[in-house]
Amino acid sequence: MELRRGAVAFCSATALICSVALAAQAPRKLTKAEEKERDAISKIVASVSAGQPAPDDLGVKWVREDVMKASDNQQYLPFIVTLDPSKTQAKNVVVYWRVVSNAPSPGGKGSSDGKSKGAESKGAVPQFAYESIGNATVNPTDGTLARISRSFVALPGSYDVYVVVKEPSLEKPPKNAPAAKMSVIKKTVEVPDLWNGELNTSTVLVGRIDPLPAPLTPQQAADRPYAALGTMEITPDLDTRFTKKGELSTFMLIYNAKVDSANKPDIVVEYNFYAKQTGGEKFFNKTNPQNLNGQTLPPQFDFAAGHQLQAGQAVPLASFPEGEYRLEIKVTDKLANKTLTRDVNFSVAGS
Repeated sequence: MELRRGAVAFCSATALICSVALAAQAPRKLTKAEEKERDAISKIVASVSAGQPAPDDLGVKWVREDVMKASDNQQYLPFIVTLDPSKTQAKNVVVYWRVVSNAPSPGGKGSSDGKSKGAESKGAVPQFAYESIGNATVNPTDGTLARISRSFVALPGSYDVYVVVKEPSLEKPPKNAPAAKMSVIKKTVEVPDLWNGELNTSTVLVGRIDPLPAPLTPQQAADRPYAALGTMEITPDLDTRFTKKGELSTFMLIYNAKVDSANKPDIVVEYNFYAKQTGGEKFFNKTNPQNLNGQTLPPQFDFAAGHQLQAGQAVPLASFPEGEYRLEIKVTDKLANKTLTRDVNFSVAGS
């Protein structure tokens, strides 16, 4: 028996996603207040990177990062952190994130964070692989936690990502006012090379997918990086624990597929479900495979135009007995005779 697969908008034959959407936002000029915040935050980050304890007044946690192709041989990495809104009265917080390469500096040891002693001694602002600052609304959306999503682009390699979330500094704080609360976290992220010509995929995203009624403004795209695909917004699940009333919705992009003389790929995506058992697992069920080729893709689909190959489905979980499962997604490039698999682990409860 094959599972019923729900129809999802992003799998329609008319949906086209372009890679040009996944690019870094153009740098904007900071306000004087933002420059002041950035400079103060930079000193805190420097002390943490030097081994000083990281403050964590706001209960900030790194939840996940995802990776997709960007442009110019770079990768686009949206990420999510959460904070505990019970730890602050602020309705808005300052968010700063810095990406530092762990590659050895030319001619010396240590990380290549893009800054030089000469520039530092002259008071110049250090340069990093990526750096940005902005504001976020404290809005609990995941039970008792508030999520904040941001992104960066990077070349392949190992990076340390520093995220600072803090209460805004008052321009004229009252006498004896307490210091603004803040949290500083560091996460090491390994960025793969999705441009090496080998069959590959983005992260498999699990979550709610909604169509966008209109393109986002640059600021909206910066605040909502999982909407940067242009035609839809993905709200990733923070965990993969579901009830029988829910459904498992997946989305991914397939990269570097071989094409035929008409510049069309021939990809088959299979979805096999396995129930985990003591000492192993047992095949449970599957859905019909997805065929992505010249007969199923839009006539105008063209990798040269920047279109990306997308796959995914929404599977109702009502027929799944309670327990732990593994979804095996098998991608086969029939023209290149290559195959890869991606796994999604999840659980189903009665209510």
